[in-house]
Amino acid sequence: MADALAFRGVSAGYGETVVLEDINLTLASGENISIVGRNGVGKTTLLATAMGHTRMHKGDVLLGGRSIARMPIYARALAGLGYVPQEREIFPSLSVRENLEIGARSGPWTEARVFELFPRLQERLTNMGNQLSGGEQQMLAIARALLTNPTMLLMDEPTEGLAPVLVETLTGVLTKLRDSGLSIVLVEQNTRVALGFAERAVIMDKGRIVYDGSSTALRDDPEKLARLVGIVEAGAA
Repeated sequence: MADALAFRGVSAGYGETVVLEDINLTLASGENISIVGRNGVGKTTLLATAMGHTRMHKGDVLLGGRSIARMPIYARALAGLGYVPQEREIFPSLSVRENLEIGARSGPWTEARVFELFPRLQERLTNMGNQLSGGEQQMLAIARALLTNPTMLLMDEPTEGLAPVLVETLTGVLTKLRDSGLSIVLVEQNTRVALGFAERAVIMDKGRIVYDGSSTALRDDPEKLARLVGIVEAGAA
């Protein structure tokens, strides 16, 4: 069976600026990983590169064993990439229902199924996107991505800016998504959420992968986690 997603020797960035350097990362079908690191180390750029929002300087990105590096963004979505951006990017002047319908495709993820995850959205179907709270907008962004029926879901900082009670709610949703068999890459600065979500963790620093291994090993060794996440500061000390 082909890997769900693979970065092979990828260097990418914005214009002439290279942000990612020599990224090699493979995700098996049905596997989930968490990517952690400080702000500005390339986590968001990694997801953006998979989606086609950056300039590839070298390397290749494969989805289900097929190169997507030269595909336009819409074709990557049609090929099975789902994306929950950090800014959520819901349509403010469309209703919740219209936001959900705009990219929906047939498959196992239906409106009824996403309403089981997010009953609040069903209550707010006629509200406009700009009438939702931050937590509701995040729910909508995730639900909209699921309704595209992706084979691979990319999630960028889904708990950012949310109240603790909403973080706990969303953590429960992430667990259900993980257990559904969907392949997921979760970028998350909340290390408790990130390391609890997936058995495999990736830590990035300065556009490179500096750790790819067990989440449990990091949870059990807070000093190692702190050293890797703050690798520049630790090295300077």
